[in-house]
Amino acid sequence: MRRLLAGLALVMVASQASAADTLRCGSQLISVGDRSSEVLQKCGEPVSRDVLGYKRSANRREEFQVEEWTYGPNGGMYQFLRFEGNRLRQITSKRGN
Repeated sequence: MRRLLAGLALVMVASQASAADTLRCGSQLISVGDRSSEVLQKCGEPVSRDVLGYKRSANRREEFQVEEWTYGPNGGMYQFLRFEGNRLRQITSKRGN
């Protein structure tokens, strides 16, 4: 019984949020590394845009903006796109409540 409950808990946690390298926007596909302008062209305007802060480059000579765009809900899922310096760095999906 304990093993079953532990397994169910893991499934629930895993289903809460998942990361991917690509996302389908209609008939278009976006990928980690795409420019924000490409994503905007393929997916349209997001539901929200949040500036999360700034990050320094590896050589510490410049800073760039970190932003999160939210799309959805689409089929009950929200997509969160994280941009660093106008490049898509992470795609995360989460089921809405």
